[in-house]
Amino acid sequence: MPQITADDLKNIKAVYKDPRQRGARASIMLCGGSSCSTRGSLKLKETFEKELKQRNLDSEVSIYVTGCNGFCTQSPLLTLYPGGIFYESLTPEDIIQIIEQHILKGEHYSKSLYSTGKDSIAAFSDIPFFKFQTSRVLKNRGLTDPDNIDDYIGGNGYFALLKAVTETEPSAIISELKASGLRGRGGGGFPTGLKWEICKKAGSSPNNRNKYVICNAGPISRNISDTDPHSIVEGMAIAARATGASKGYIYIREPEHRFIISRMNHAVAKAKEYGLLGTKIFGTDFDFDIEVATGAGTFICGEETALISSLEGTRGFPKPKPPYPAVRGLWGKPTIVDNAETFANVPLIILNGANWFRSVGTEKSPGTKIFTLTGEVINNGLIEVPMGTTLRSIVNDLGGGMKKKRKLKAIHIGGPTGGFIPESLLDTPATFEDIVKAGAIVGSGNIIVMDDNTCMVNTAMFSMEFAKGESCGKCSPCRIGTTVMYDKLVDITEGRGKPGDIEILQDIAFEVKRTSLCGLGQTSPLAVLTTIKYFRDEYEKHINEKWCPTGRCKALTTFNIDEKACKGCTSCARKCPVGAITGEKKQPHKIDQTICIKCRTCFETCTFGSIRILGQQTGTREA
Repeated sequence: MPQITADDLKNIKAVYKDPRQRGARASIMLCGGSSCSTRGSLKLKETFEKELKQRNLDSEVSIYVTGCNGFCTQSPLLTLYPGGIFYESLTPEDIIQIIEQHILKGEHYSKSLYSTGKDSIAAFSDIPFFKFQTSRVLKNRGLTDPDNIDDYIGGNGYFALLKAVTETEPSAIISELKASGLRGRGGGGFPTGLKWEICKKAGSSPNNRNKYVICNAGPISRNISDTDPHSIVEGMAIAARATGASKGYIYIREPEHRFIISRMNHAVAKAKEYGLLGTKIFGTDFDFDIEVATGAGTFICGEETALISSLEGTRGFPKPKPPYPAVRGLWGKPTIVDNAETFANVPLIILNGANWFRSVGTEKSPGTKIFTLTGEVINNGLIEVPMGTTLRSIVNDLGGGMKKKRKLKAIHIGGPTGGFIPESLLDTPATFEDIVKAGAIVGSGNIIVMDDNTCMVNTAMFSMEFAKGESCGKCSPCRIGTTVMYDKLVDITEGRGKPGDIEILQDIAFEVKRTSLCGLGQTSPLAVLTTIKYFRDEYEKHINEKWCPTGRCKALTTFNIDEKACKGCTSCARKCPVGAITGEKKQPHKIDQTICIKCRTCFETCTFGSIRILGQQTGTREA
């Protein structure tokens, strides 16, 4: 296609037909995201095509492969229109039944409908996981083909870029962003408009185009790349227009994510083909190009200065700030570094205005935020909610509550270096300031829900193991401090804890947080600080009583069967992986402690509550 014009863009939109309406009898929106593809969604497409052709329905039923739907634990999945009926956890056999029952007879195929455990829900829009979301950045998920640029244009894609390039001065773009209150969605929450304004003013002259725009396509960004890659491209191009940059990079630090790398390369290539990247965009003097770059997979390269070092071809070490990248970044030039979610919000703000953006969220944290919701909740997946939504609403409304009716103990938020928020603070609004007030960070938007079977000391130990392993080693507080904290937590979980260890951990954690060079070191102690603050009693039991109440720390645990409570159902004996449990049916069972590997299988299997968790000092406590 030659250089695209404003009229070309409008014509593509004018003739575009919604995929949900393309089939005369039915339209099938089959999720082709990375999770669904891994679980066989493309094979389901082949089954659909074969079975429809055999029934002479291939001309009446449209099959459309979309990007990630977000409900990843239910994959592979599809939504069937008209009606928007949602089917999950599909097999090729289910496809045949959907054709026979739904498409031919007009009846829902109940086996694959979403179930609450009591009732089945047919319509996509009625499922709590989707019903309570506010989809803005993810508005196209499950509806469009991320590899089809016309799909993106048909949903108003690149019209914000058209407006930014042909109707709006760079300073006006920045003013709109500042008015919107958009804050960086990568974790820091720095005002985006202010960052762009600093970059615009930086440089030797107003016409200096030797500036750069970098998209940090970290973990949360993979889902946007999977769903709507062109929103990232468009947002970056608008950033370039606003700041005077001429070159952009989409940095993916995990080279093994070939699916996402391929998708982003395809999006960039199509944007270039349409003339939306390159020279004289929309017939103006605006030039901007993008390149997809990969790193070596290190966590530290999610930090902006380490990312820049990696792009420059050197080791991914962070640098002291100031100067900030907006003033002195890639190759010493002014550089914008934002994550994919931040860039994906930009076109929406330019098209709809700052007031529209502020219509959801809070005064200081406006707009929506994308989170990955995982752990011991019924519904796991990718969610988008207005900032200010409480953690309780996220867990109960979108997550569907706890699995197996367990009690919620804590929420881990902020990614690997985030902190833990206890059940007592579940009404905390999900905003930058409120999460920090609770002792954690919004970070990359990861939420892990933990039940009362979680040992917080053990969990803090694993967090510190990650932190010390990912520390780049450049600064002593992080390099040494994370290792010392990890070693101290290992001692505590293995029964070598001593009085005073809690205070030592706190002191080290405060110093590492205060003196580390970059965000990794500054946030890695949050796991220790928040677990001590909210779960100090668990530390004290581990140290003073040599007892792990949850049985997670094997050195501090002995599993025993209460003969009075045991019904002799044999369930624990059948599930024990090493045959440590013996006993006759309907008679009390016993555990051979010389064989038991303390795997907790018996504890999790028993429905009569007869398994007791004893401390190292045998018989001192029971769970």
